[in-house]
Amino acid sequence: MAIRADEGREPEGKGAQTRRAILEAAIVRFGRDGYRATSVAHIARDAGVGPTLAYAYFPNKEALFLAAVDEDAARVMGEGLVGSMGWNDVADWRQLLLVTLIGALDDHPLARRLLAGLEPEVTARVLEIPALAELRKVCAERLAADQLSGRVRPDIDPVTMANGVVAVVLSLLMSVVQLGADTVAHYGSDVVALFEAALEAPPTLRARGTGPSAG
Repeated sequence: MAIRADEGREPEGKGAQTRRAILEAAIVRFGRDGYRATSVAHIARDAGVGPTLAYAYFPNKEALFLAAVDEDAARVMGEGLVGSMGWNDVADWRQLLLVTLIGALDDHPLARRLLAGLEPEVTARVLEIPALAELRKVCAERLAADQLSGRVRPDIDPVTMANGVVAVVLSLLMSVVQLGADTVAHYGSDVVALFEAALEAPPTLRARGTGPSAG
């Protein structure tokens, strides 16, 4: 399962192709040089378009930066979801989500840059990008499905808990990028235990399930 899939898309028109080229160039340039050192003119040149054409698609540099971050984050999270959401074990999908997200960061310098705290001027706005909202939605849907199967406690709100899961995962990703995976790995089992205690249904409830057919 990926946040954004290309399957079934109509071929892009010229305008969409130009916007895509600008966005791809922005992801590379912002990831390499950062927000402050990058200009829209740099990105337009990298994309092979005129210096002012980028403004026809993005009103200013901040809007282009946020769009680039959202696109790059969506790809990272899509890779994470592909590696985790297909698993049936409720403990596994959260742990695998974190592991696959960490692995995906190596190929996404812009996402790493944000998690490393190198763009403090825009970090707060990044927390509300559509890619993160979609990740929260996917996690809430998974938790709701696990409630029906009896794996997750029936007395929790899936949306609220999904928000918390994503917040914890983001905090761990930031720690991994800033402190190193070896430092954070020491606490991995503790995080798993925290998720289990907060979310998993007691064995008696799990045995009989909580769905419509449960007795």
